[in-house]
This record gives sequence, C-alpha cells and structure tokens, in this order.
Amino acid sequence: MRHLVYTSLTGAGDQLAMALPHRWTERRLAHGTTTWTVLRNGLYAELLVADTAHAVAGGVLTAPLGAGRVAAVAREDLADAAARVLAEAATDLRATQPGRHANKTYELVGDTAIGSADLTTIASDIAGNPIAYRPGTLANRRAALTSAGMPHWRIDHVISIYAAIAAGFLSSTDSVLTDLLGTASRPALPLIAAALQGEARPAPQPIDSTGRTGRQGQPR
Repeated sequence: MRHLVYTSLTGAGDQLAMALPHRWTERRLAHGTTTWTVLRNGLYAELLVADTAHAVAGGVLTAPLGAGRVAAVAREDLADAAARVLAEAATDLRATQPGRHANKTYELVGDTAIGSADLTTIASDIAGNPIAYRPGTLANRRAALTSAGMPHWRIDHVISIYAAIAAGFLSSTDSVLTDLLGTASRPALPLIAAALQGEARPAPQPIDSTGRTGRQGQPR
C-alpha cells in the first residue's frame, strides 16, 4: 500500500462516543510509514431527517438539541470530496510526483450551522401548521431508545451527538469542503426538506449515528 485515505470524524467531535477510535487511527497513521489523507467528516444532514419527520407526524419537535446548532453536511458532498481525493492521489502516484494530498487532514463540515428553529420551520411548512419545539431530556431519549431495543453502544453514540449539539460543540463551519469540491456545497436545509417530501409519511425514528433511518435495533 502506497497511500491510504481514511474517513474520520470532524475535529469538533472529540466529545462524541465514536471519537476515540478515530483519533487512535489518525495517530497510528501519523506515526506510520505510508502516506495518508484524513477526511474529517462532519455530522450528516441526513441524520436530522428522522427527528424532523417525527415533528411533522406528532406536531412537536422533541429532539434534545437545546439551543445548539450543528454544521451538518450532505453525505453526497462527502462522497464527492473523497472521490476527488482518491482520484488525485492515484494520479500523483502514477506520475511519481509529490502527492498533493499526502499527509494532510481535511475538515469537512457544512457551511451553515442549523438548529431547532430551522427544523421546526421545515416541519411547519410540510405539515401546513405550526410545529412547536419542546426539547425532551437526554435521559428520556435514552430511555426511549433502550425501550425500542437499540443496542447500548449505539445509544451511547446517539446521546453523545445530541449532547454535543446542545452544548454547541458542533457549530463550527471551518471547512475546506468547497475547496475540495471545486463548487458550493449542498445546503443542509433544502436537503432535509426534500428528503421529507419524498417520504410517504414515515414511521419516524430518532437520530442514528450510523446514518440509518430504519427501525431501531434492526441490522444494517
């Protein structure tokens, strides 16, 4: 292996339950002999679809986001950025020239931080009536996920995401995503709205750190 591209976690996500293995891997790469590129991906915008769908169905947004905001990013943008890095790294290797992405770490988050007010606006537009925001507690959300049969390790991931958003840890929009894409990134709010309008009134599930929007506890 001559070059390795690793998809990691945004630097703002050190408080998340999933952070430790990503940082451990980054450290091993930095001390290895192979050149590498680390793509520090932000929180997927798609993860907010289910909570917003729940608000449309129930008339209230209860996700424990507090007053926090998150620089959510489209998964498709992250895939496009990764594809470009891989293609350019391969080109550099074939040309035996210094790699333009060698031993570099890229922060890839959305260019706008969104919060509960943005989600209730989307939900209200789709529902055709005002959607209130009444955040539940982290303890209540943990209890609900446990009752739904979600594995404990995944519950820890999910709760840490809610807690980090509420605390304001994931609001930074410092990113090189548009530089890698060579164009503007896809805005998160229209993406969430389009996903909801494309669904036939879902059986909504809360945020899932794996990116799934299916039934909790079901194998991927």
